[in-house]
Amino acid sequence: MQLNVRDVAGIFNISEKTVFRWIKHKNLPVYHVDEEYRFSRSELLEWASATRTDVTSEIINASDEDPLLMPRLDEALQAGGVNYGVSGTDMASVLDSVVQALNLPKEADRSFLYQVLLTRESLGSTGIGDGIAIPHVRNPIVLHIPRSMVSLCYLEQAVDFGALDGRPVSILFTLVSPTVRTHLSLLSKLSFALSDVQFKTIIKQRASRAEIFAEARRIEGKVKD
Repeated sequence: MQLNVRDVAGIFNISEKTVFRWIKHKNLPVYHVDEEYRFSRSELLEWASATRTDVTSEIINASDEDPLLMPRLDEALQAGGVNYGVSGTDMASVLDSVVQALNLPKEADRSFLYQVLLTRESLGSTGIGDGIAIPHVRNPIVLHIPRSMVSLCYLEQAVDFGALDGRPVSILFTLVSPTVRTHLSLLSKLSFALSDVQFKTIIKQRASRAEIFAEARRIEGKVKD
């Protein structure tokens, strides 16, 4: 969906004047379409994550899809799984381990998924700071799977991901979806969740699976309020 200036102001809870200022001074990603500003939701989410800019639940509701048909974050996390002690000594080997840990069907092309994730990192880090990365591509990863999933991986040792804050990464969320719109919906919810102090604290504490799933359910409740 192409968003306009008013949509973006709602997403970040700022004035439209501030949106224009961010375009000029903060490199907010924008396109000119028919002499008007238009914005890509996925690029806004990447920008917000990289610059640690909080988003509101408006980013999730800025889709023309029925929200009842979109995947829930807690269910996607349960489908993707939480993996502790994932191995790897550098970005490439970590991504390989993450792909191997994904709960994918046997026919899924893991080597293709690994290559697109690796290529995405070469174009710009998905490290969002505070030791967290969200490996994904701007053209969402769409595989023939029955439902969307978000995999959370905790690394045995932190590795350099080229994050803007310079800190090594030890926590990775990987999104895989059957459609582009479900991918964007999940990316929106995950970005919103990581701007929530309580959710982020639980994640950084490497809490139990039950605690993580409970926090994801709480976020779903906030989204629908």
